[in-house]
Amino acid sequence: MQDTAYEARVAKSPERKAQFVTASGIPLQRVYVGPGFSSEAHGFPGEFPFTRGVQPTMYRGRFWTMRQYAGFGSAQETNERFRYLLDNGQTGLSLAFDLPTQMGYDSDHARAAGEVGRVGVAIDSVDDMDAVFRDIPLDQVTTSMTINAPAAILLAMYVVAAEQRKIPRDRLGGTVQNDVLKEYIARGTYIFPPRQSLRLCTDIIEFCSREMPRWNPISISGYHMREAGCTAVQEVAFTLLNGMTYVREALARGLDFDAFAPRLSFFFGAWSHLLEEVAKFRAARRMWAHLAREEFGAKKPQSEMLRFHTQTAGSSLTAQQPLINVVRVTVQALAAVLGGTQSLHTNSFDEALALPTEASSLLALRTQQIIANELGVTDSIDPLGGSWLVESLTDEIERRARDYFAEVERRGGMLACIESGYVMREIQNAAYAWQLKVERDEEIVVGVNKHQMPEKLNIGLQKIPERLEAERRAAVAAVRAERDAAAWSSSLERLRAAASGTSGGENLMPLIIEAVRARATVGEISDALRAEWGAYQAPHDF
Repeated sequence: MQDTAYEARVAKSPERKAQFVTASGIPLQRVYVGPGFSSEAHGFPGEFPFTRGVQPTMYRGRFWTMRQYAGFGSAQETNERFRYLLDNGQTGLSLAFDLPTQMGYDSDHARAAGEVGRVGVAIDSVDDMDAVFRDIPLDQVTTSMTINAPAAILLAMYVVAAEQRKIPRDRLGGTVQNDVLKEYIARGTYIFPPRQSLRLCTDIIEFCSREMPRWNPISISGYHMREAGCTAVQEVAFTLLNGMTYVREALARGLDFDAFAPRLSFFFGAWSHLLEEVAKFRAARRMWAHLAREEFGAKKPQSEMLRFHTQTAGSSLTAQQPLINVVRVTVQALAAVLGGTQSLHTNSFDEALALPTEASSLLALRTQQIIANELGVTDSIDPLGGSWLVESLTDEIERRARDYFAEVERRGGMLACIESGYVMREIQNAAYAWQLKVERDEEIVVGVNKHQMPEKLNIGLQKIPERLEAERRAAVAAVRAERDAAAWSSSLERLRAAASGTSGGENLMPLIIEAVRARATVGEISDALRAEWGAYQAPHDF
């Protein structure tokens, strides 16, 4: 392989070691090309259209970020889990919030009863955010926060927690998910109506583009739609269409595409059909590169790169014979790596039953480390590129995804298709078709419809102590008793005044940060916005 431009770029990208060889000592090239190779269709790694990867040396330069999703119970318990994973080689943090936090309720709200700390950590005030990251240098690690409807509030708390440690916001690196459209489509943790939510999402993008240059202001997520039952084609199409919607909102705000596009990130699921998943990632990269250049006029190569985090498929894990989930997760993680992910979470084998234990979390992390260090798949870039099957699948996924593009545009765009229920119907139909195949034994799920065994569970499960809710209620009461009531009240009044209307006007992020400094809670800030915008009620006729 000879390509002067590519070799020049590689020369600027140091690699992990001087020589990459197989176990038998056979040298491995960086990237392979052969008959049928087209620089226009396939390109080289790190070059438009990025089918083969976003970096010229990919994992020969450095591994993906190993970012295990964690969060449960109290802030203190989550902090202990974070430090344990970092001590064992994790390279990035990913914070899971409990359901009340995701819905904008404090731990003492009536609707929080029975859910506090159950599926993630309970965060009520900036004090809790500070406790989650105690003894963790916020300017040296990157943190991903899986939060959507109240994303602006949790990001503000992260900013203020860092501020209290004298760390300026422009030194913070990480991601806030902030993808509320997929909440209406698949996940359900929305608070405000779609158009007001889009305003808040765009406020975050605008704020970060100006004040947090190392922060990804949105992670456009196909993962949750895939978990709801969509196909690989639908995952690519609807994720990129959501991305186009956010970009158009930012452009309408007057933002320059190249000012924020390099910090857009994406989030996909990895399922067990190894070759289709690899092709899916390659097709998504290529499609976004063309959209960025042709639809949005990107001028920087970084604006054309689809950078993504991957999580293995939680809904593919079975409560039956849970230990065999280790195999599923390994194959799914391998698909993500062969597909060129920038960041990866591997699920724990016990997650169909409970939140992961310390031991199962460590095994999930070790799975990534074995793939990185022992399999040899990181020694050559895009190792499945050039396979007739993989290239054909890549092309076909792109073709079918573009059919969805045309249909969604014909129906008025993604927001209109969400409001009409079209996207949800498409996903529900795909999920139903899959379930019928399982029930007819046309698709085999080991341990479920074939190779069953009597259940003999001898694994310890994570337990959330019953005392937690009372402790959290007391902590919220203490925050309210100790803060400056006048500063708290005035900060929320200013936020409500600025939130009036559905679009345009003042960016709300500085006002939310001000409210967080005044020790306003997640629920109180959410209530201030609910008072202006109302709470969204999903239609039930689709």
